[in-house]
Amino acid sequence: MKKPIKIGLLGLGTVGTGVVRIVEGHREDLEKQTGSAIVVEKVLVQDLSKLRSVSVDRDKLTDQPWDIIRNPEIDVVVEVMGGVQETKAYILEALEQGKHIVTANKDLMAMHGPEILAKAAEKGCDVFYEASVAGGIPIIRTLVEGFSSDRITKIMGIVNGTTNYILTKMSQEGAAYADVLKEAQMLGYAEADPTSDVEGLDAARKMTILSTLGFHSEVALADVKVKGISKVSKEDIQYGKKLGYEVKLLGIAEKHDEHISVSVEPTMVKTSHPLASVNGVFNAVYVYGEAVGETMFYGPGAGEMPTATSVVADLVAVVRNLNLGVNGQHSTAPYLEKKLKTDEQISSKYFVLLHVEDKAGVLAQITQIFAKHEVSLESVFQHPNEHNPKAEIIIITHDASQAGMNKVLAEFESLDVIQTIQSVYRVEG
Repeated sequence: MKKPIKIGLLGLGTVGTGVVRIVEGHREDLEKQTGSAIVVEKVLVQDLSKLRSVSVDRDKLTDQPWDIIRNPEIDVVVEVMGGVQETKAYILEALEQGKHIVTANKDLMAMHGPEILAKAAEKGCDVFYEASVAGGIPIIRTLVEGFSSDRITKIMGIVNGTTNYILTKMSQEGAAYADVLKEAQMLGYAEADPTSDVEGLDAARKMTILSTLGFHSEVALADVKVKGISKVSKEDIQYGKKLGYEVKLLGIAEKHDEHISVSVEPTMVKTSHPLASVNGVFNAVYVYGEAVGETMFYGPGAGEMPTATSVVADLVAVVRNLNLGVNGQHSTAPYLEKKLKTDEQISSKYFVLLHVEDKAGVLAQITQIFAKHEVSLESVFQHPNEHNPKAEIIIITHDASQAGMNKVLAEFESLDVIQTIQSVYRVEG
């Protein structure tokens, strides 16, 4: 048996506790799988005297990060503390010291992943970050290894459990957004400040990571077009259900003719599509490959043990590489030039809900505007609404360019017979 591999753990919160539970509880299995004993050598905590739900020897706890980062005994740094700038400095210094990195930090990898991976390549170190996206779903390893012989053309997924929980409750119970958000906060599914989740920022960071890996280009957070769910109404969801759609916050990354688009937005998903039936706090990622076709990966997107399972799986990969002497050769750094799609190149179907004057000729004016900007219509519905004296018109388009739709909506804003552009959603499936 080879020498024990010693790890330093930055953070002992929910995920860090799960990591300790797995490393200690599966000690024999991990040793058989890797050929080395894995030992938790040091753990960074904020409060040394705090009572914890997992047992860690007092002499292994420290409140000084450099006790881990500059400790020559430690082989692998496992970062589960969160944060960006300070954490980035710790990670870069650990790599400088020749230590391998396992992190669950999506914010860090979305914003500084290429820099960290470049430093790792320079130092011959591993950096693995499976747990940064979709919790217990092994989607990063799948993209890097499972699709290594294929070309990915589209990645589409539900990658935020909080928003999926809210939209599921709104759909199943007919509840209003504000009421479900309050309930989600009480249950601990949503933060006291839910902005990152409900405005799509958390999902955007994850899609930055997935699209960079899937398309081998350095996609930045600023490249992702983001729209959250705070404006989704129960009426939108009810109308969607009547027409055979569920509203889901989707991350959508596409590549065509070497050009990329990435977005996060509430989307009408056809009920026949597998993503439409992903409910509650679960995540799912749909991947399209030129050779393999369509695949979907489903599972818990967060939580102590699902996320910790992904962290420890990365740790196992690092230890195996150490014993084989092949660390730093598993590069996931982007190598293709990034070319972003223009609005003219981005296309999809759209769902549009309008409140209009209830008089003759209105529909003709509306359809003329669509035709003018080369947006063809798949279907048009008019629904009476006892709570609204105006007519409600729902339009589903055929595939149309984003540029064309933007021109249509701009013209609608100045059309007197349209009282309100109530809702506009992308349509998938």
